[in-house]
Amino acid sequence: MNVRGGGRQILIHGAVMVLSGLVWGLVVPDTPHPRLALGAHIQFVSNGMLFIILATTLLALPHRVGPNSIWVMVLAVWLTWAMALSEVANSWCGTTQTLPIAARQAGFAGAESWQELVVRLTHMGAGLALIIAWALLVIGLRKPVSSSGADAQSRTSVSL
Repeated sequence: MNVRGGGRQILIHGAVMVLSGLVWGLVVPDTPHPRLALGAHIQFVSNGMLFIILATTLLALPHRVGPNSIWVMVLAVWLTWAMALSEVANSWCGTTQTLPIAARQAGFAGAESWQELVVRLTHMGAGLALIIAWALLVIGLRKPVSSSGADAQSRTSVSL
């Protein structure tokens, strides 16, 4: 996957994620656990904006981010979708282990163990992938980019 294609894909996912969060915000008061539904709304909108910033940086600024790094960034997008959707489902489950502050404020008793596991795994996967993706972007931005043709060509070979 090249930088342009990956950046565009991340941009589109970011925009759809923001739109999903805005639409989900209309449903928040009608869920069994509105405090967790609000968390899902915030996750969609904030992560969507995060991906729009990531994509804009990739597409507009000089960098040395390679194709393998782009794959990691796209994977982070997909894992973030899974995490945000698990929070939507959690608006009906009311898990307590992964989001203990929200659960404590709402007075939840907890959910089934498999529901707790799904929420925990999706949050761990997305969180780790986001940290790695942004670290790769920072590394790619810090490496000097020359305007010469040879150096611009080698730009695509720098990856993980």
